[in-house]
Amino acid sequence: MPSPFPGMDPYFEGREWTTFHAQFAVEIARHLNRVLRPRYVALAERKEIYDSGEHVFEGGVFIPDVGVHRRKQKNGRSAASAALIAPFEMETVLSGKVPHFWVEVRETRAKKLVTAIEFLSPANKRGDGRRQYLKKRDKILTSPVHLLEIDLVRAGRRVPMQLPLPAAPYFVLLCRAGRRPHTQVWPIQFDEPLPRVPVPLLSPDPDVTLDLQQAFTSCYDQADFDLLLDYTAPPDVPLPAPWHKWAQKRIRAAARSGTKE
Repeated sequence: MPSPFPGMDPYFEGREWTTFHAQFAVEIARHLNRVLRPRYVALAERKEIYDSGEHVFEGGVFIPDVGVHRRKQKNGRSAASAALIAPFEMETVLSGKVPHFWVEVRETRAKKLVTAIEFLSPANKRGDGRRQYLKKRDKILTSPVHLLEIDLVRAGRRVPMQLPLPAAPYFVLLCRAGRRPHTQVWPIQFDEPLPRVPVPLLSPDPDVTLDLQQAFTSCYDQADFDLLLDYTAPPDVPLPAPWHKWAQKRIRAAARSGTKE
């Protein structure tokens, strides 16, 4: 069964992000290789990055992944022993390594990196992960490599721009090597399909087109994500109130359609 949403599925923004991220990077590389041969090849790459485990939402509000439990004092304990028991028990935030994926378009003969397709993730939009990503980003932006950034996560901080980005939950940004600092920006609303975007190559070769919605749909269907995502519960990253009602309506309509089939 397809995703109930016309574009990005907000249910991927929480605990299922890493699984989706891995599958989506591979699917994008597969779609590009259909049109890049024989001079270029798209490769899905992977590395481990440090993540603090904190959720950071727009506005800089930190919401850690913690549990809070109030201690209950049992009758019969002395005042001295009761005083030694803390009133709360919580789980601290521990840093750890998480996988991060991206796609590289390389020229096949010299293996030269031509275009980097980066995915903004919860882990590289906050804390040490963000600092690592911005360092890598600066290195790309001072090189002859084109940079295509796909930001399908609302949590965390956006990439730095000289002016604020338009109001939208998701973005695609393309910074061509020969036009910096000018950056093409595709804002994406909840009710819009993911865009078709150009992927620049070496001059004089023309751009190739990456249909992000087609790649997303293939990824969703082939990985059977409809069996993994729990649409009976709210998404891990809450939707704004008007969009929450819109999402529930689409989920109910998709469920009715699936039942009929």
